[in-house]
Amino acid sequence: MSKFRVKWLSLGAGVSLLPALAHASTQNLRSDDYVGISFWLISMALVASTAFFFLERDRAAGKWKTSLTVSGLVTLVAAVHYFYMRDIWVSTGATPTVYRYIDWLITVPLLMVEFYLILAAVTKVPGGVFWRLIIGTFVMLIGGYVGEAGYVAVMPAFIVGMIGWAYILYEVFMGEASKINAAEAPESVQSAFKLMRLIVTFGWAIYPIGYFVGYLMGQDPSNSSAALNLIYNLADVLNKIAFGVIIWTVATSESERASAK
Repeated sequence: MSKFRVKWLSLGAGVSLLPALAHASTQNLRSDDYVGISFWLISMALVASTAFFFLERDRAAGKWKTSLTVSGLVTLVAAVHYFYMRDIWVSTGATPTVYRYIDWLITVPLLMVEFYLILAAVTKVPGGVFWRLIIGTFVMLIGGYVGEAGYVAVMPAFIVGMIGWAYILYEVFMGEASKINAAEAPESVQSAFKLMRLIVTFGWAIYPIGYFVGYLMGQDPSNSSAALNLIYNLADVLNKIAFGVIIWTVATSESERASAK
């Protein structure tokens, strides 16, 4: 992609954020609202990450550009939702459950697609790997949403969500995706794959901790809501931005190695 097209891509990403920025500008943030501050910090970090990933596409070889595009889309979609989520929190103190799950229903499957994409960039990968990761993701998210939205009891929903997460972990640690990575991927891709699955293990573990603190500990609703959102926010900044940085690292290193040959 030419530098001219990359600049227009980044400009388009910025323009798409303007409505959310305009909406957010009407809200007032208190200096003692640490959850609200975390929403602001993370929303701007996501904007910066989006610009970085889109601009860095120009450094990557063609087969890696899709992976970097997906990383940029993850942070772009998350940034837009964070502008609205932080307004809801700052103005009402309510948990923005619907916006958060709309964000997750788009961004989390895209993160799972990254496992497929980095392997597909270096070898042939069966479509079943893609679909198993997507199915596990939706089971996890739907289970969490129906519990948080009050459609079913929180504990059964929590269990369903954990089953979906366990299914994903099985695929990336012991399933076909893991076996393809170990047998056919170069060292840099193997390293990225391992780091990504560590994020899915330990970074994603923060979400059920937040769910448990928010809904299963019997705390005061105001305290549990603050803890829930702070934990979710910290998890998002790790899992979305760090995940993209890993993709960027392997994409640029593999591209530079190929060009040096």
